[in-house]
Amino acid sequence: MTRKSSDQPKRVALYARVSTLDKGQDPETQLRPLREYADRRGFAIAAEYVDTASGTTEERTQYRAMIGAARKRQIDVVLVWRYDRFARSTQALVNALKEFQSLGVDFISYQENIDTTTPTGELIFHVMASLAQFESSLISQRVRAGMARAKAQGKPIARPPLAESKQIEIAVLHGQGVSMNQISKQLGVAYGTVYNYVQKIRLKTKALVA
Repeated sequence: MTRKSSDQPKRVALYARVSTLDKGQDPETQLRPLREYADRRGFAIAAEYVDTASGTTEERTQYRAMIGAARKRQIDVVLVWRYDRFARSTQALVNALKEFQSLGVDFISYQENIDTTTPTGELIFHVMASLAQFESSLISQRVRAGMARAKAQGKPIARPPLAESKQIEIAVLHGQGVSMNQISKQLGVAYGTVYNYVQKIRLKTKALVA
C-alpha cells in the first residue's frame, strides 16, 4: 500500500455504527478508544463517521461518505472498532479492503487487531480474501450441482436471481458513475450480470422519466 512520508501524520477516518435494534447503544463507546488509539499512533483524525443502522441495511450514508473520502484521497487510514461494525459480511469486508488497497488506504480493526499497515495485517487480509473466495467457490459448486440435478430430473432450470443487496449495490455504484467493469470487480459479480442489471435500471429510469 502507498505510504505517506514519515514527517507527515497519516489522516485517519474513524467509523462507528450502532444498531437501530438497540436504542441504548452510544457510538462514543466505539469512538473514544479509537481516538485514543489514533493519538497513540500519531494519526491526525480527518473525520468521524457514525451510522445508526442495522448491519444489513444499505442506508448507511456516513459509510458511503467515508468511502467517497477514500476515493478522493482525503484519508490515509480507516479505523473501526470491530469489522462487523464496518461490513455486512466477510466478502463485503474483502471487497472494501481490496478497493482501499488500490487507493493506498490502510484499514485497522481495533478489536480484531487487523492492521494492514503491518506485514501481519497484510497476511491476515490475504487469508480472509482466500477464505471468501473459497466460500464463493463452494456456493457456486452447490448451485451448479443443484442445476444439474434439476436438469436430470426434468425440472425447468432458471438462473438464481442476484441477491437483493447486490442489486442495490450495483444501482448505487452505477448512480455514482462507476463503470460496469469496476462494479464487476468491486462486487465480485460477472460483468454480464452487472450489464444486465444496469440495463434494467436504465429501462426503469426511462420509464419514470417518460
